[in-house]
Amino acid sequence: MSMLQAFEPPLDMSQDIYIGEDENLPKSHCSENDKWPSERNICSDQTLPISGSNTSDSEPTSSETNKLTDQSFERTTKEEEIHMDESTVEKFSSSVHPKGLCNGSMDDLNIVAGSDACCSNSSANGRETPHAHDWMDPLTRLHVPLVDVDKVRCIIRNIVRDWAPEGQNERDQCYKPILDELNHQFPDRCKERPPTCLVPGAGLGRLALEISCLGFISQGNEFSYYMMICSNFILNYTQMAGEWTIYPWIHSNCNSLFDKDQLRAVSFPDIHPSSAGITEGFSMCAGDFVEVYNDENQEGSWDAVVTCFFIDTAHNIVEYVETISKILKTGGVWINLGPLLYHFADSYAPEDEMSIELSLEDVKKVAFHYGFVMEKEKIIETTYTANPLSMMQNRYFTSFWTMRKNK
Repeated sequence: MSMLQAFEPPLDMSQDIYIGEDENLPKSHCSENDKWPSERNICSDQTLPISGSNTSDSEPTSSETNKLTDQSFERTTKEEEIHMDESTVEKFSSSVHPKGLCNGSMDDLNIVAGSDACCSNSSANGRETPHAHDWMDPLTRLHVPLVDVDKVRCIIRNIVRDWAPEGQNERDQCYKPILDELNHQFPDRCKERPPTCLVPGAGLGRLALEISCLGFISQGNEFSYYMMICSNFILNYTQMAGEWTIYPWIHSNCNSLFDKDQLRAVSFPDIHPSSAGITEGFSMCAGDFVEVYNDENQEGSWDAVVTCFFIDTAHNIVEYVETISKILKTGGVWINLGPLLYHFADSYAPEDEMSIELSLEDVKKVAFHYGFVMEKEKIIETTYTANPLSMMQNRYFTSFWTMRKNK
């Protein structure tokens, strides 16, 4: 079974879907114009359901779908990987591993690449896909939650940020200070024993890949299946730079100077990942950061931890700081860049988990409590997945720091 076959898609894209707008949803990092709630690293508070049983004749309600989604994630792996070396990018593993471990065999994975895998006239549950003349029939149209639709739009904007030439300015603002600081902190890197660096909230994997290209054994950690599926596609299946074209601003109807701005195409990736000169040992590990890396095998394992637009995705930011301190070696460094736009600050429903929103001052006090010493700190102004031609630009004054674990 291929990785993509292991997941049921959130909607059948072969059918015509009506998508409305809902102004009552809370905001997060996802967009400068349309901001929505997110669970991990910007975009996802839900995970894709896992297929494993036959689809019933009756369609579940929205609440049942959410419950199934949450239950499905608990049954699935928190530690799926992409392993890559300098010559090739190996296939994405969907094997189930014990909690906290990120090593799996690639031998169990079969990739379905033929046209028969995607051109069948029947859907996965055996029902025939409606013909073109049936698409406008209300009986064949699906109800897609707006939050799921916006997650896909958010992923498309993140493709621009991480993998398109149009996102180079944001990458220079956010990633370059981090890469420069890593170069400064580890000037004499040894190819025989490269330093290790963990990137929680790795998203689509560009920052983790750039760190690997610097000569680090780099591992990205990501919770969102939306992000992982897309990063797997880019890292493992692209054959050349500029191979794919998307229209990321097609749904942005506001703040356009010219008609052509909304309709402009963006090609990606700007580089061929497997030809970028990555260091052997680069990987992507799926799962909740605290759950995966609280394992005793991870204690004192990393020379550096890099967090970019990540620490405010926590329900409890103290747990994040504690976990970072736990997994760093004594003398290891924590490099952070990002705001404190706490993703669950506006969650008031009884079933919602708690959200702890600390000021920057208090975050630093917590870090000092867990053995960190501040070495460098400054404010960096940047955007996040911004449309560079939009008449509206939301800017963050992010906190950039380097802390060292002294005990």
